Parts: sequence; C-alpha cells; structure tokens
Amino acid sequence: MKLTYQPFELELKHAFTIAKFSRTSTPVMLVQLEHEGYTGYGEASMVPYMGESHQSATDFLQKVDVNQFQYPFDFEAIINYLDEIAPGMPAIKAAIDIALHDLEGKLKQQPCWQLLGSDPALMPVTSFTIGIDTPEMVIKKLEDARSFKVVKVKLGRDSDKELIKTIRSVTDVPLYVDANQGWTDLQESLDMTYWLHEQGIVLIEQPIIKTDIDSNAWLSERSPIPIIGDESVQRLADVTKANGVYNGINVKLMKSAGMHEGHQMILKAKELGLKTMIGCMSETSCATLAAIALAPLCDWADLDGPFLTTNNPYVMPEFTDGKWVLNGDNGLGLRLRN
Repeated sequence: MKLTYQPFELELKHAFTIAKFSRTSTPVMLVQLEHEGYTGYGEASMVPYMGESHQSATDFLQKVDVNQFQYPFDFEAIINYLDEIAPGMPAIKAAIDIALHDLEGKLKQQPCWQLLGSDPALMPVTSFTIGIDTPEMVIKKLEDARSFKVVKVKLGRDSDKELIKTIRSVTDVPLYVDANQGWTDLQESLDMTYWLHEQGIVLIEQPIIKTDIDSNAWLSERSPIPIIGDESVQRLADVTKANGVYNGINVKLMKSAGMHEGHQMILKAKELGLKTMIGCMSETSCATLAAIALAPLCDWADLDGPFLTTNNPYVMPEFTDGKWVLNGDNGLGLRLRN
C-alpha cells in the first residue's frame, strides 16, 4: 500500500463567523491510499480552533506505517493504532479512515453507504449555514440558500434576535441554530429557547460552554426545542456522557476520527434514545461524501461544505430537492475533475 498526501487551502465564499472565531479559508490535507490498482481518497479539514494544521498533519502522516492496513480492513484496530501514534488530531485520522473506507468499497465493488447499512430513501434534507454577519450580508448569503429546504444560523452574540428577525423577513423555511457555546446567562438562555421556538427553530446546537454540564442539562430538560451537543461530543466515549445532558448529538467526521467511529457514535446514540445530527466543517466533496454515506442513519443533516467554498478540487455530488443523492458508484462515489 502507498500513502500520498497534499496540503490544500480551501477558500470560503464569504468570511465565516461564529460566536468566537472568524476565517476566510480552511487548511485541508488531501490523502490518497493506493492498493491493488485502486486509490482511496480521504480528507482532513482542519479548522483552526480544533488545533490541527498542515504541519501537524504532515508530522503525523510521516509516522504512519501503511503496512498496518491489511485488507480486509479491521477499522477498530486501525483507529486504535492511529490513536497510539498521537492523542487527539481527529481530522488527520479521519482522512486516513475515509481513504480506507473508499478503498474498501472499491475492493468489494460496493458503495460505502451500502457497507454502512444506509438506505438512500431515508436521506434527510441538509441545511445551508449562515454565519454571524450584518443584516445586509445575511440577506445576500440567503440568496445562495435558495435550493435548500432548511437554513442553519450561527448565533452566540448580542445580535442573535436581530439576525433571526432579518432571516425571517425574507424566508419562512425551518431553521437550525448553533450558538457555539456563546450563551452565558442560564435564564436568558431558557427565555431565548422559547422565543426561538416561536420563530420556527427546529433545534439548538451547543448553546452553553461544553464544560458547564449542569447548565446544559438544566436547559435541555426545560427547552421546548431539542438541545444538541456539538463541541462536547467528539469521540465515541462522549456519547454516553451526553446522555442526560443533551437531547441529541452532532456527529462530525473531523471530530470522530472518521467514518468508522462516526458510525459507532450514531448507533450508540440511537441505543440511548438520543437524536442524531451529522454535520461538517468546511470541506470538499470528499469528506462530504463520507458523511453523506452516514446521513440516512441520522435525524438531521448539516452537510453544506462544498456550497460554502470556491475551489472544491472534486466534482460536486448530486443535490436535488434539498437533499444529497447517493449514487451507485463503488466506495465514496467521489468523482475527479477532468
């Protein structure tokens, strides 16, 4: 097996602002694994606040012994091996895991979604994300969301209500909101959930800082809208910890170290009675297709990465009526540009 990789800077259409950060691009590492005439493609989207970079990813990949990856792949053993190389760093581990899943599908002549037990008929609509911005820019960004059936809004600042009112002035589509740990006053947070409920909001992601478990649990118990753990839910062990604290979890492959553990997290959440959402960072078609393969197993999807970027190096997957469409191609179904 041969491992190759390429650093890449994924450019965003608009500056992307959340409660505590803003950026105009995302460092990405594109990974390829070649075996028996097939190539598996993977991706690490390394948003800066998660602590990974082109340099840290390169350092990690130089320590990876691809002889550890024997087909048929034992994904549990592989993730344990990658965790032994270095703690944390889930995005670059996800790149390897995604490439191996793509490779496995090609070797078995099956789509990844089929190998993971997904039903294309159960594909949820995916949301289009609007970052924190001026009312004028928010309305401009909404023009890009015309083909979507649901919009996700970043909150977490004093302008939260103004932002929602601006969106409601031009569209009545269902909304997801993500406060990115930006809410601090507990009673105000509860009042806000009721106000948002009146505005047609479907769910709220991580409203309070992840370390304040008691406040998150208190709010989840009282909110008329499901409260979804995001930053607080990284890997499989965090799903059990989320039970009784949140009403659901948001699985992101760049947090879960890839498709294998992301799949396990979804199954564990269902076992515990937690709702499931599958989300993304700013990503190319590669990581998006990996998440799309798992999306039919979830209640909600927020997989808009390729729509928010300008230099996706791969072909855009098929998107119809607000939903991604799973194709019958082997592996991820990733298509290269000519």
